Amino acid sequence: MKMMTRATVLLLALAAAACTNPDRFGGGAGADGAGGLNGQDGLNGGPAGSASDPTSPLFFNQTIGDRVLFAVDTSTLTPEGQTILDGQAQWLLTNSDYRAIIEGHADEQGTREYNLALGNRRANAVREYLVSRGVPAGRLQTTSYGKERPIEVCSQESCYARNRRAVTVLSFSAMTS
Repeated sequence: MKMMTRATVLLLALAAAACTNPDRFGGGAGADGAGGLNGQDGLNGGPAGSASDPTSPLFFNQTIGDRVLFAVDTSTLTPEGQTILDGQAQWLLTNSDYRAIIEGHADEQGTREYNLALGNRRANAVREYLVSRGVPAGRLQTTSYGKERPIEVCSQESCYARNRRAVTVLSFSAMTS
């Protein structure tokens, strides 16, 4: 029995060691064996999928911005919102394998029904703006959560302001032409 236990431990140790070297089968993905040019797979730098890879959703969320804010009781885009959406449109046009769901949100003031309708108007305002910038309408969906998904919960204007938003959520889907 001792011999079986030792053999099992040795086998597990060897298996774990084999999993630690990504280039264990040789050949490597890049000239430096790190999966790309100087270890970077993303276009123009940064590991693939990182915030510095301009083709990644993380870059979209952190650098371009995944949300636009609205004033009280309105679905009119602000100049700041339009600037963010211009960046979103360019990213979506460059990265055609992604679809987007635009979520409309409202603050906690008002009735549930009113805020669902307001969230819908906000999501549609963003969708229409992206379409006007060349993003195919078929790649965009909208939904409204009204006041049901706040990111700030308090009874102060600073919280209300952060909840009056439309958020662009990316999903990967291999598009076929």
